[in-house]
Formats: sequence, structure tokens, C-alpha cells
Amino acid sequence: MLTLTMAKEWINALAKIYDENQTMLTELDAAIGDADHGINMARGFNAAKTDLDTHPQSDLPGLFRTVAMALIKNVGGASGPLYGSFFMKGGPSLPADNADLAAVLKAFEAGVGGIQKMGKAEAGEKTMLDAWLPALKEMAAAVGDGAGFADGLARTAATAEAGAEATVEMLATKGRASYLGQRSVGHKDPGAASTALMIRSLADLAKE
Repeated sequence: MLTLTMAKEWINALAKIYDENQTMLTELDAAIGDADHGINMARGFNAAKTDLDTHPQSDLPGLFRTVAMALIKNVGGASGPLYGSFFMKGGPSLPADNADLAAVLKAFEAGVGGIQKMGKAEAGEKTMLDAWLPALKEMAAAVGDGAGFADGLARTAATAEAGAEATVEMLATKGRASYLGQRSVGHKDPGAASTALMIRSLADLAKE
């Protein structure tokens, strides 16, 4: 179950993970973007952690909304609005507490729908959706199989990581990376990489 306590731990973990992976994500972004993705993700999730410490939330939708606003206010470039949209659109689908895998799937589907609407992107265009969309498909399969919460998230995380890796050979057709044309091939998409880290972090917490 995704409890309110686990969700808060997830945001705390993401602040740490994006701090630790800031250089890696920024180097990925330097190859095909603005060279600020790692910096932005670390800044945004540290701001979200601070806001939740200052203004604790009593339910999952409120926590997701607080995270969304922190990302939108503190993260520059496209990643702030996109990840902010994920949390803003996903939160209302969650129960107050104790979300099972099916409820998390519903929230993630709504959140990714927000990303798609804002970014006007589809699978195969070398964006974060190339990690999100296959991950959602795997999570739906896990729900259909009756998988447990931890096992379902582990499957979802592994699929997101494979999706992120698959962006290396893709030609970018959206965003700043698309300006590079064929030169975008051979580089992992930084948004897909940060998505994989996000889902893996939740899967690791569920395993504990």
C-alpha cells in the first residue's frame, strides 16, 4: 500500500536521489538539451521536501498537490511544469491513505495523461514518456495478474529503466533535442532517466 507516510518518505528519497544523480542527469541533458535537468530536479524535490516539512499534509491528494506546486514554482525549463502536472493531475485520483496498486495505477495514468497533454508527445519521440508509457502498461499487467504491491512496482520500475535505456537509439522529434536531428541518436533522454529513478525509488521503498 502507498500510505501517507510512505509517500512522504518517497519525496524525501527523491530529494536525496536527485541530489546524488544531479551530475549524471545534467551531463545527459548537456548532450541534447539545456544542461540543467539534474540541477532542476534536485532543486524541485528539495523544495517539495521543505514544503511538506513546513506544511504537513493529512491525505495523499494534498501531498501530491503540495509537491506539484513546489515543482512548478521552483523548477525551470520543461521539467517543472511536466512533473508538476504529473503530481497535480494524479493526486485527485488517490484515496486519502492506503492506495493499493490499482489506485496507484489510476493516479499514475492520470498524471501521465497530464504530461502528455502538456508536452503534446507520444511514445517513440525520445522523451520521458518513453519510460512512463511502457511502465504504465507493465503496472496495468501487474494489476491484472494480481501481483502484490512491491512486486508490481518492481516490475514497473524495471520496465521504466528499460524504456529509458531504449531512448539512446531514438531520434528526438520533440523539444530542444529535436533541433539536433540525427545527432540526438546515441544519447539517453534525461527526462526518461529521471522518470526511471522516480519509479525505482518508490519500488525500493515498497520492498522495505
